[in-house]
Amino acid sequence: MSQPRLDIEAQHSELMVTLARWMAGDFSNQKQAFDQPATYAHIRIFFRPLPVSFFNTIGFYSEQVYDHDLWTPYRQGIHRLVDWGDRIYIENYSLTDRLRYAGAARELDILRSITPDCIQRRYHCSMIFQRDGEMFRGSVEPGNQCSIEKRGHQTYLVSEVELTEQTWVSSDRGLDINTHEQVWGSAAGPLRFEKWQSFANEVPTQSIE
Repeated sequence: MSQPRLDIEAQHSELMVTLARWMAGDFSNQKQAFDQPATYAHIRIFFRPLPVSFFNTIGFYSEQVYDHDLWTPYRQGIHRLVDWGDRIYIENYSLTDRLRYAGAARELDILRSITPDCIQRRYHCSMIFQRDGEMFRGSVEPGNQCSIEKRGHQTYLVSEVELTEQTWVSSDRGLDINTHEQVWGSAAGPLRFEKWQSFANEVPTQSIE
């Protein structure tokens, strides 16, 4: 016999549901890229809600991709939201065969083909979000242990996000683990995205108990 379904808002705080609905969307920095083409490429960020059965809670698949090459994302991830009361903890996962799932943010048939056995947890790389007035502020969990090897350096990730219902502003930088000098990431300032399309209606309203 199948287990009963419960309203997710009865299980999770309003804070968590609001964050998820604001995250769910197709974001573009087109205005920033057009205003400063020598500095910023036109980038799209997609956060597409996963079926509730994937984590038995709110989860997302994400893609970051250049607008001129939508089938070749340069970053993909899976994210699981965890309710910490006054904060929302977002676990990050990588895909073991990420190219197989390119385009899943736009093609739901591809999205539905992703299963929990093809992801791996990225430990020490979770994000923590808190409400601050009319926005959420997020940053990578403390400890400087989210390691990324790039350009011949072992770096740790410094990630900061500001999210409103219609905007996503983010800054990702990699700092050398020994010198703490920046190795990669934007030196010109954060990327500023506007929501082109909302997927808030896809955030699951029911959970399997």
